[in-house]
Amino acid sequence: MRTATFALLLTLGATLGLPAQAAAPVPRPTKEFTVTTPQGQQILLSSLKGKVAVVQFLFTWCPHCQAFSQMLTQLNMEYGPRGFQALGVAFDDDDGKMPLKDKVIGYTKQYAGFPVGFSNRSTVLSYLGISELERIGVPQIVVIDRKGVIRDQSPSQGGGPLADPTHLKPLIESLLAEGGPAKGPAKPKDHGKPAQKTGDKKTSE
Repeated sequence: MRTATFALLLTLGATLGLPAQAAAPVPRPTKEFTVTTPQGQQILLSSLKGKVAVVQFLFTWCPHCQAFSQMLTQLNMEYGPRGFQALGVAFDDDDGKMPLKDKVIGYTKQYAGFPVGFSNRSTVLSYLGISELERIGVPQIVVIDRKGVIRDQSPSQGGGPLADPTHLKPLIESLLAEGGPAKGPAKPKDHGKPAQKTGDKKTSE
């Protein structure tokens, strides 16, 4: 009962008041994507090839994102030894109060037991296949198989069935059962560059 209630609140909370939009087509090969860590290092999605990955695109202030990260932390602990990797990408708007990298540090300590970095809104929406003219909801969830193919993705309203652990867990298990070599944990690469800044455009939940 608690699981069903959690999933319902998470899904409804992320989509309330947003118009229905067509989801990006799946399956499709994942494009390369770079996640910048608070330390200025970079994690490439291509480094996760060989693993089953769930990538959560989030706003650090969003309670639905926070709840999903806590659930995803448990899945990362449960399935990590079998070749699973969770990854978070924050793309908050710049509020002029606190650098996003500092928000990510606080978010990770409180809600996420897996790597969380950040990117900017335009780059995230391009990766997700969502127009910048659309209003979006979070969390945006992407499930990638061992071959680097996106097998499922949230609708533009955010959440959806993937926010429900009773849907997400069987999907992860089925993809893990497909086999394939599993690489080690995602390792950030330090290119000696400062962390990138987010854009000034606003997003709507």
